[in-house]
Amino acid sequence: MAGITATKTLTIDAGGVYYRELNARLREATEQGYERIELYNVNGQRYIGTNLRRPVEIVIHGTPGNDLAAFADGLRITVHGNAQDGCGNTMNGGEIVIHGRAGDILGYSMRGGRIFVRDDVGYRAAIHMKEYGDQKPVIVVGGSAQHFVGEYMAGGTLVLLDLEGRGHQAEALGTGMHGGLIYIRGHIDKRQLGREVGVEEPSPEEFAGLRALLADYAQRFDLDLDAIVSQPFLKLYPQSLRPYGRLYAY
Repeated sequence: MAGITATKTLTIDAGGVYYRELNARLREATEQGYERIELYNVNGQRYIGTNLRRPVEIVIHGTPGNDLAAFADGLRITVHGNAQDGCGNTMNGGEIVIHGRAGDILGYSMRGGRIFVRDDVGYRAAIHMKEYGDQKPVIVVGGSAQHFVGEYMAGGTLVLLDLEGRGHQAEALGTGMHGGLIYIRGHIDKRQLGREVGVEEPSPEEFAGLRALLADYAQRFDLDLDAIVSQPFLKLYPQSLRPYGRLYAY
Protein backbone atom coordinates (compact mmCIF):
# COMPACT_ATOMS: atom_id res chain seq x y z
CA MET A 1 0.00 0.00 0.00
CA ALA A 2 1.34 3.43 -0.89
CA GLY A 3 2.67 5.50 2.00
CA ILE A 4 3.53 2.51 4.22
CA THR A 5 7.18 1.64 4.77
CA ALA A 6 8.02 -1.92 5.86
CA THR A 7 10.16 -2.33 8.96
CA LYS A 8 13.61 -3.64 8.16
CA THR A 9 13.78 -6.85 10.24
CA LEU A 10 16.55 -9.35 10.96
CA THR A 11 16.21 -12.78 12.61
CA ILE A 12 19.17 -14.35 14.43
CA ASP A 13 19.40 -17.86 15.89
CA ALA A 14 21.49 -17.28 19.03
CA GLY A 15 21.70 -20.96 19.96
CA GLY A 16 25.31 -21.76 20.86
CA VAL A 17 26.57 -18.33 19.79
CA TYR A 18 29.23 -16.85 22.11
CA TYR A 19 28.06 -13.60 23.69
CA ARG A 20 30.78 -11.46 22.10
CA GLU A 21 29.95 -12.72 18.63
CA LEU A 22 26.24 -12.20 19.22
CA ASN A 23 26.72 -8.62 20.40
CA ALA A 24 29.03 -7.87 17.48
CA ARG A 25 26.30 -9.06 15.10
CA LEU A 26 23.77 -6.84 16.88
CA ARG A 27 25.98 -3.76 16.54
CA GLU A 28 26.58 -4.53 12.89
CA ALA A 29 22.86 -4.98 12.26
CA THR A 30 21.99 -1.63 13.83
CA GLU A 31 24.68 0.08 11.76
CA GLN A 32 23.11 -1.49 8.66
CA GLY A 33 19.79 0.14 9.50
CA TYR A 34 17.80 -2.80 10.83
CA GLU A 35 14.89 -1.49 12.91
CA ARG A 36 13.75 -4.78 14.47
CA ILE A 37 15.92 -7.74 15.45
CA GLU A 38 14.43 -11.07 16.60
CA LEU A 39 16.73 -13.29 18.68
CA TYR A 40 15.80 -16.95 19.14
CA ASN A 41 17.29 -19.59 21.46
CA VAL A 42 18.94 -17.04 23.71
CA ASN A 43 20.54 -18.89 26.62
CA GLY A 44 22.45 -16.69 29.06
CA GLN A 45 24.39 -14.51 26.61
CA ARG A 46 25.50 -11.37 28.45
CA TYR A 47 25.37 -7.69 27.52
CA ILE A 48 22.66 -7.96 24.85
CA GLY A 49 21.84 -4.40 23.76
CA THR A 50 24.61 -2.94 25.91
CA ASN A 51 25.67 0.55 24.87
CA LEU A 52 23.36 0.54 21.84
CA ARG A 53 22.14 4.09 21.26
CA ARG A 54 19.80 3.68 18.32
CA PRO A 55 15.98 3.45 18.19
CA VAL A 56 15.98 -0.26 17.38
CA GLU A 57 13.60 -2.94 18.70
CA ILE A 58 15.12 -6.20 19.94
CA VAL A 59 12.80 -9.12 20.66
CA ILE A 60 14.39 -11.89 22.73
CA HIS A 61 13.06 -15.44 22.95
CA GLY A 62 14.81 -17.18 25.83
CA THR A 63 16.79 -16.02 28.85
CA PRO A 64 19.32 -13.22 28.34
CA GLY A 65 22.34 -13.08 30.67
CA ASN A 66 23.60 -10.35 32.99
CA ASP A 67 23.62 -6.66 32.11
CA LEU A 68 20.91 -6.74 29.48
CA ALA A 69 20.73 -3.24 27.90
CA ALA A 70 23.43 -1.77 30.15
CA PHE A 71 24.17 1.87 29.20
CA ALA A 72 21.54 1.62 26.46
CA ASP A 73 19.74 4.72 25.19
CA GLY A 74 16.67 4.72 22.97
CA LEU A 75 16.20 1.05 22.11
CA ARG A 76 13.23 -1.11 23.04
CA ILE A 77 13.76 -4.66 24.25
CA THR A 78 11.05 -7.26 24.78
CA VAL A 79 12.00 -10.49 26.56
CA HIS A 80 9.73 -13.52 26.17
CA GLY A 81 11.19 -15.29 29.17
CA ASN A 82 13.13 -14.35 32.30
CA ALA A 83 16.10 -11.99 32.65
CA GLN A 84 19.20 -12.42 34.81
CA ASP A 85 20.99 -9.87 37.03
CA GLY A 86 21.84 -6.26 36.23
CA CYS A 87 19.13 -5.70 33.64
CA GLY A 88 19.08 -1.99 32.68
CA ASN A 89 22.37 -1.22 34.45
CA THR A 90 22.94 2.56 34.05
CA MET A 91 20.33 2.61 31.29
CA ASN A 92 19.84 6.13 29.91
CA GLY A 93 16.64 5.78 27.87
CA GLY A 94 14.31 3.40 26.05
CA GLU A 95 12.17 0.56 27.35
CA ILE A 96 12.59 -3.03 28.52
CA VAL A 97 9.55 -5.30 28.82
CA ILE A 98 10.11 -8.67 30.51
CA HIS A 99 7.41 -11.36 30.18
CA GLY A 100 8.73 -13.26 33.18
CA ARG A 101 10.86 -12.40 36.19
CA ALA A 102 14.14 -10.53 36.59
CA GLY A 103 17.13 -11.15 38.84
CA ASP A 104 19.06 -8.94 41.25
CA ILE A 105 20.02 -5.24 40.94
CA LEU A 106 17.40 -4.52 38.29
CA GLY A 107 17.87 -0.94 37.06
CA TYR A 108 21.15 -0.42 38.93
CA SER A 109 22.02 3.32 38.66
CA MET A 110 19.36 3.64 35.96
CA ARG A 111 18.97 7.28 34.91
CA GLY A 112 16.29 7.19 32.21
CA GLY A 113 13.81 4.97 30.38
CA ARG A 114 11.35 2.39 31.66
CA ILE A 115 11.52 -1.24 32.75
CA PHE A 116 8.31 -3.28 33.02
CA VAL A 117 8.50 -6.74 34.64
CA ARG A 118 5.49 -9.04 34.62
CA ASP A 119 6.51 -11.20 37.58
CA ASP A 120 8.95 -10.98 40.53
CA VAL A 121 12.39 -9.41 40.85
CA GLY A 122 15.39 -10.27 43.01
CA TYR A 123 17.40 -8.29 45.54
CA ARG A 124 18.26 -4.58 45.40
CA ALA A 125 16.01 -3.60 42.51
CA ALA A 126 16.30 0.12 41.66
CA ILE A 127 19.48 0.52 43.74
CA HIS A 128 21.01 3.96 43.10
CA MET A 129 18.31 4.82 40.55
CA LYS A 130 18.50 8.55 39.84
CA GLU A 131 16.96 11.33 37.78
CA TYR A 132 18.10 14.58 36.21
CA GLY A 133 15.95 17.27 34.62
CA ASP A 134 13.34 15.65 32.41
CA GLN A 135 14.96 12.21 32.69
CA LYS A 136 12.93 10.30 35.25
CA PRO A 137 13.38 6.52 35.09
CA VAL A 138 10.55 4.12 35.88
CA ILE A 139 10.45 0.51 37.06
CA VAL A 140 7.13 -1.34 37.43
CA VAL A 141 7.13 -4.84 38.93
CA GLY A 142 4.00 -6.96 38.67
CA GLY A 143 4.99 -9.35 41.45
CA SER A 144 7.08 -8.89 44.57
CA ALA A 145 10.70 -7.95 45.27
CA GLN A 146 13.38 -9.31 47.55
CA HIS A 147 15.14 -7.32 50.28
CA PHE A 148 16.76 -3.88 49.91
CA VAL A 149 14.56 -2.84 46.99
CA GLY A 150 14.97 0.90 46.34
CA GLU A 151 18.25 1.02 48.30
CA TYR A 152 19.98 4.42 48.04
CA MET A 153 17.38 5.45 45.51
CA ALA A 154 18.00 9.06 44.40
CA GLY A 155 15.24 9.61 41.85
CA GLY A 156 12.69 8.11 39.53
CA THR A 157 9.62 5.99 40.25
CA LEU A 158 9.41 2.39 41.42
CA VAL A 159 6.08 0.55 41.57
CA LEU A 160 5.52 -2.83 43.26
CA LEU A 161 2.13 -4.34 42.41
CA ASP A 162 1.95 -7.83 44.00
CA LEU A 163 -0.73 -8.78 41.48
CA GLU A 164 -0.96 -12.34 42.79
CA GLY A 165 -1.76 -11.10 46.30
CA ARG A 166 1.00 -13.01 48.10
CA GLY A 167 2.02 -9.98 50.13
CA HIS A 168 5.19 -7.90 50.02
CA GLN A 169 8.04 -9.76 51.72
CA ALA A 170 10.91 -7.29 51.16
CA GLU A 171 12.80 -6.08 54.22
CA ALA A 172 14.87 -2.87 54.47
CA LEU A 173 12.80 -1.36 51.66
CA GLY A 174 14.14 2.07 50.68
CA THR A 175 17.19 1.94 52.93
CA GLY A 176 19.24 5.08 52.30
CA MET A 177 16.59 6.46 49.97
CA HIS A 178 17.08 10.19 49.34
CA GLY A 179 15.07 10.87 46.17
CA GLY A 180 12.29 9.57 43.96
CA LEU A 181 9.08 7.78 44.94
CA ILE A 182 8.02 4.20 45.55
CA TYR A 183 4.40 3.12 45.14
CA ILE A 184 3.20 -0.03 46.88
CA ARG A 185 -0.05 -1.71 45.91
CA GLY A 186 -1.61 -3.21 49.00
CA HIS A 187 -0.23 -3.31 52.53
CA ILE A 188 3.26 -3.16 53.94
CA ASP A 189 4.40 -3.05 57.57
CA LYS A 190 6.54 -0.15 58.76
CA ARG A 191 9.01 -2.67 60.16
CA GLN A 192 9.85 -3.62 56.57
CA LEU A 193 10.96 -0.10 55.68
CA GLY A 194 14.31 1.60 55.96
CA ARG A 195 14.55 4.36 58.58
CA GLU A 196 14.82 6.99 55.86
CA VAL A 197 11.36 6.30 54.39
CA GLY A 198 8.06 8.01 55.10
CA VAL A 199 4.64 6.58 54.20
CA GLU A 200 1.43 8.27 53.10
CA GLU A 201 -1.39 7.88 50.61
CA PRO A 202 -0.73 9.36 47.15
CA SER A 203 -2.50 12.62 46.37
CA PRO A 204 -5.20 12.65 43.67
CA GLU A 205 -2.71 14.23 41.26
CA GLU A 206 -0.09 11.60 42.06
CA PHE A 207 -2.60 8.79 41.66
CA ALA A 208 -3.68 10.16 38.27
CA GLY A 209 -0.06 10.06 37.11
CA LEU A 210 0.36 6.57 38.52
CA ARG A 211 -2.77 5.37 36.75
CA ALA A 212 -1.48 6.70 33.42
CA LEU A 213 1.79 4.83 33.95
CA LEU A 214 -0.04 1.64 34.87
CA ALA A 215 -2.19 1.95 31.75
CA ASP A 216 1.00 1.52 29.71
CA TYR A 217 2.08 -1.37 31.90
CA ALA A 218 -1.29 -3.12 31.58
CA GLN A 219 -1.22 -2.69 27.81
CA ARG A 220 2.21 -4.34 27.53
CA PHE A 221 1.00 -7.49 29.32
CA ASP A 222 -2.68 -7.46 28.30
CA LEU A 223 -3.85 -6.90 31.88
CA ASP A 224 -7.00 -5.27 33.27
CA LEU A 225 -6.08 -1.74 34.40
CA ASP A 226 -9.25 -1.31 36.45
CA ALA A 227 -8.46 -4.48 38.41
CA ILE A 228 -4.91 -3.23 39.09
CA VAL A 229 -6.02 0.15 40.45
CA SER A 230 -8.98 -1.27 42.38
CA GLN A 231 -6.65 -1.93 45.33
CA PRO A 232 -5.25 0.88 47.51
CA PHE A 233 -1.73 2.20 47.00
CA LEU A 234 0.80 3.62 49.45
CA LYS A 235 3.48 6.15 48.58
CA LEU A 236 6.94 5.82 50.09
CA TYR A 237 9.06 8.94 50.04
CA PRO A 238 12.46 9.99 51.41
CA GLN A 239 12.31 11.95 54.64
CA SER A 240 15.71 13.55 54.05
CA LEU A 241 17.85 14.51 51.06
CA ARG A 242 20.95 13.66 53.11
CA PRO A 243 20.00 10.63 55.23
CA TYR A 244 23.60 9.94 56.29
CA GLY A 245 24.90 13.50 56.33
CA ARG A 246 25.57 13.53 60.06
CA LEU A 247 27.72 10.42 59.83
CA TYR A 248 30.34 12.34 57.84
CA ALA A 249 30.05 15.79 59.41
CA TYR A 250 32.79 17.05 61.74
